Amino acid sequence: MKKPLLEFTDKGIYCSAAKVYLDPWKPVDKAIITHGHADHSRWGHKAYITHHNNVPIIKHRLGDILVTGKSWGETFNINNVTFSLHPAGHIIGSSQVRVEHKGEVWVFTGDYKTENDGISTPYEVVKCDTFITECTFGLPAFKWTPQIKVMTAINEWWATNKAEGKTSVLFGYSLGKAQRLLKYLDPEIGNIYTHGAIENMTEVLRPMLDFPKTTLITAATKKQDLIGNIVLAPPSAHGSTWIRKMVPYVTASASGWMAFRGARRRRAIDKGFVLSDHCDWDGLLSSIKATGAEKIICTHGYTDIFSRYLRELGYDAESPPTPRGGDNAEILDL
Repeated sequence: MKKPLLEFTDKGIYCSAAKVYLDPWKPVDKAIITHGHADHSRWGHKAYITHHNNVPIIKHRLGDILVTGKSWGETFNINNVTFSLHPAGHIIGSSQVRVEHKGEVWVFTGDYKTENDGISTPYEVVKCDTFITECTFGLPAFKWTPQIKVMTAINEWWATNKAEGKTSVLFGYSLGKAQRLLKYLDPEIGNIYTHGAIENMTEVLRPMLDFPKTTLITAATKKQDLIGNIVLAPPSAHGSTWIRKMVPYVTASASGWMAFRGARRRRAIDKGFVLSDHCDWDGLLSSIKATGAEKIICTHGYTDIFSRYLRELGYDAESPPTPRGGDNAEILDL
């Protein structure tokens, strides 16, 4: 039986011909990293390869590492296997990995979305024979509202809270989601304050992107300074002593999981905005069709349900077990 070009091992997705791993979850000698989120870029590898926009991100998160940056579409060879990185549209610097060897082409998406968010390099269709796709939101119930409508609703929510003399606290993941929100918040409404985790990551990204002015919340920040303004914070800040400074405040979360009935209530959030950095159901299906791939491997999320549906459509689809696989896997704050 022919050995697959890419295989799932206990350390991650492995290309044995090149002796390199893609987004490995255990320490390895050489790793190609799709993007900077902690479940994809882990500490401990001897050498990292990633898109050059992701280099400052993972250095900020992982410290002093040996990392090589590549450009979009730049080919590089490892043991006669040809690799290249292509835009995934997930967050800033996020890549798909194209792998070619002996006339066979595989693509690993990492995390991706097809809507152009205005800050990430837009998703690019890459033709291939085998497509390894995430399916974090691989259920028909997930169908995203266009970003412009969501951001308009967020700014209207903020303006209403300001009129009522309240502080708006908006939760979003510190890398990717927070900057996407920040890009479209309306400074005409008021000032934008940030939690330290978001401020630090945004400062890493400012040389690449034009963001509105932000003010870091410190011990010297007074409650009256915040009233009527908006605070960007990571989900972990909810319920912490840090948030007490915001009283009186109204909370909201920007996440794909807000599409679930009851998600806002379970998280004790006042308002939910459905905004995801991943594909919805239609985005997944259209992306798969556009690649021309006949074999589909599903990872990250509703893998069993999604792969079963793909088989009904006639694809050769499977869902190998991974640390983030499995149905009903609510992952991070996406």
